[in-house]
Amino acid sequence: MNGVDKVLAPIAGRPVLAWTLDAIAASPVVARIVVVASAGNIDSVRGAPWLPDRVERVVLGGDRRQASVAAGVDVLAAGRAGETPDAADGVVLVHDGARPLVTGALIEAVADATARHGAAIPVMPVAETVKRVADDLITGTVDRTDLVTAQTPQGVRADLFARAYERFPPDGPETWTDEAALLEACRIAVHVVPGDPSNLKVTQPADLERVEMLLAGTATTRVGIGHDSHPFGPGGPLALGGIVIEGAPRLTGHSDGDVALHAVADALLGAAGLGDLGGVFPADERTPRGIASRELVAEVCARLGSARCRPVAVDLTIVAARPRLADHLGEMRSAIAGLVGLDEAAVNVKASTGNLDGSEGAGRTISALAVATVVASR
Repeated sequence: MNGVDKVLAPIAGRPVLAWTLDAIAASPVVARIVVVASAGNIDSVRGAPWLPDRVERVVLGGDRRQASVAAGVDVLAAGRAGETPDAADGVVLVHDGARPLVTGALIEAVADATARHGAAIPVMPVAETVKRVADDLITGTVDRTDLVTAQTPQGVRADLFARAYERFPPDGPETWTDEAALLEACRIAVHVVPGDPSNLKVTQPADLERVEMLLAGTATTRVGIGHDSHPFGPGGPLALGGIVIEGAPRLTGHSDGDVALHAVADALLGAAGLGDLGGVFPADERTPRGIASRELVAEVCARLGSARCRPVAVDLTIVAARPRLADHLGEMRSAIAGLVGLDEAAVNVKASTGNLDGSEGAGRTISALAVATVVASR
């Protein structure tokens, strides 16, 4: 990968790992997710705004795959804080972070086969003729009749994982290239299910372009528009664009009055076909009075995830004669990017004084107009 960390390499404006985690989190059979990261990227992953809510922990891996997998399995085996450990027959799925095209159907097939048989992996038949080579010469042809290539997710029942680790500790001298190899050494039967030819593993730079093309073929780009306006009221400070501007009066409203975030949230909902902000958060007792608009945006983004929609760009215009916003636009851009889970390059924030026209130009109100682009997976 020419020195690039492949799980953080960008595809369509998002890291490979973000696409992978979204695909896994969208599966109804997945209850908990633990991400195992290297020392070089763990800080970036832990603080990433694109981590799905279902990610419970990001933990440090080891120098070999088996040590990294064991670190994640330990977290799952311990259970959530305040809860009893998972049942011994719970299904554990191990998936490569560099396989962002995994489908819900494949995840469910592996999980179901694992629950029934104890262990299962997806495999693909070898289509090409396989040769043995030595010193740049062919020495023989390998019969490919019973040869397959292994994919992930690989599923193992939790009690079988524990039994395998008792016989071959993760820090032992043996090296296993995948979970199935460990189980084979323990004479634990591994069932196979048909793999998916599109379930590519990013290994070389050219794979990034292939994955992006396949993602484009399985997704629809949709655009939504959001608008909101609030008058100034008593008190302060001003909540606007996900930040707080001291010394400026606040805007009135059932929430904190952040018209910029309201417009962004409304645009996201519109792009995803999920209604409007007022329908999701009515201005009555069902929505806590004074609620921070950041919480509204977080809930909207969670709903987009459940609908298999991913934000890819936001363009926001704020119209206000007061206060002066030019010095705050960069901070707003960063705040909105973090809330929506986007790179800052995918967010644009601009401001207008309203040209002394209307209530915005007269300094009585602030309004905002947002355009959001999302990718909806099929």
